Amino acid sequence: MLDNPGEVIFSNVLVSDNKPYWLGMGCDIPATGENFSGDWQTGKKDDAGNDILPAHKNARYAVTLTALSNCDPELENPEGISLSGLMYGGRDAKSYVPVQQSFDWQHGIVAYGASLETETTFATIGKAGIPEINLMSIQDFVAIPLGKYIQNNLDFAGKLNTPPLVFGVNYFLRDEEGKFVNGIRDKHVWVKWMELRIHGEVGAIKGPTGWLPKYEDLQPLFKSVLGKDYSHEDYVKQFTVRIPENLAKMDRVEEFHRKEVPDAPAVLFDVLQQQRQRLLEAQKSFGDYVAPETFPVENP
Repeated sequence: MLDNPGEVIFSNVLVSDNKPYWLGMGCDIPATGENFSGDWQTGKKDDAGNDILPAHKNARYAVTLTALSNCDPELENPEGISLSGLMYGGRDAKSYVPVQQSFDWQHGIVAYGASLETETTFATIGKAGIPEINLMSIQDFVAIPLGKYIQNNLDFAGKLNTPPLVFGVNYFLRDEEGKFVNGIRDKHVWVKWMELRIHGEVGAIKGPTGWLPKYEDLQPLFKSVLGKDYSHEDYVKQFTVRIPENLAKMDRVEEFHRKEVPDAPAVLFDVLQQQRQRLLEAQKSFGDYVAPETFPVENP
């Protein structure tokens, strides 16, 4: 898509001889060009004496959806389409598993949307890698009181005959050595699992933070979607429920809403307390780190 003729919008890249270059591109970067700092050459420094990289660490690109071979033909349907699932995801290094389904709409909006915790990136002002609450990943753009915004989301399902299922995704979970437990392309499998759940084609394990995938469902998905073997060891590493980290997350989320969202709806704290209680009960029964298959498998 990026190397073939077509409409592509680049930002924060280096431009040299009318060609874009970005960090990690896999080819030699020209020694001169134009970037976010203006005219650039190797060795250029900022006012503090630091090297200015040829492209920004948060360089982006955008393409038209219709240029994608798998674009949904219903994209421009004037009557709209049925929305069957919602995903909330952030950059959570320590607590939430790669993919899970909420118990109901209310739980999903609160535990995945309003509790969304993410690490700052180079897209934000300040230092990267600092965890912070960013509800629904849209907090900086909400123009009404945050509590009202949360309540609007909670109320929305009452207007629908069949509310969408709500999923939480986390592609940035790390192990004790700081390595990501997800592969970059694993998200394709998580999306396919969500699709199977929407159509009621697979069961799930009832964990304290949501419905978790079963190994026997993910194993064939990895083979069919990515053409790779998926070990039970990887499954356990990815979907073990880290109870101390999740309890600490509950503390941070509750503190944020009590301090920063004075109009937070009471039901938000009820849902958080219910999740805290499920985590404490699991900890009492199974310990701090609970492999997914320790929990009973159920079909909601």
